[in-house]
Amino acid sequence: MGSLPDLCVPATSIADWQALLDLAASGRWRYEYAEGDVAIRLPRAEAVFSRPPDAETASLRVWPAPHILAIFRFYAPTQIDFDVDLREIQGQHGLDVFCAFLKAIGQRLGKPVLMDAEGGNPHSHPVLGYRVEDDQVVVVNGPLTPPG
Repeated sequence: MGSLPDLCVPATSIADWQALLDLAASGRWRYEYAEGDVAIRLPRAEAVFSRPPDAETASLRVWPAPHILAIFRFYAPTQIDFDVDLREIQGQHGLDVFCAFLKAIGQRLGKPVLMDAEGGNPHSHPVLGYRVEDDQVVVVNGPLTPPG
């Protein structure tokens, strides 16, 4: 797996990104949006994806708990990519917080949230994920083809 697994929500749109930004800004978790190393006010998703190609890298940092950080990267509107450091998820409480975080994202978007090994092919063989049809985070025992 590596300590920084790749997480994604496949088959997304700018509207899905906006729903994620709205979820982050809902007050449920602490968050910070930055372009390069400069933290700025959270923009609309359309503004993030309409920035020039040579603009500073945009990221959204979300803390579902004080000791757990998820970093979202704005690579493309068609997939929401983020990572977490598994070393920050300690004990059953940490795992419960992490799973609740994935579930909150999946429920808001109505889409699966998939976790692959660090550096793997995107959602080629997820090992854990929020499954919409089950409305829960599950261990994946085989390839999971996302809808779309």
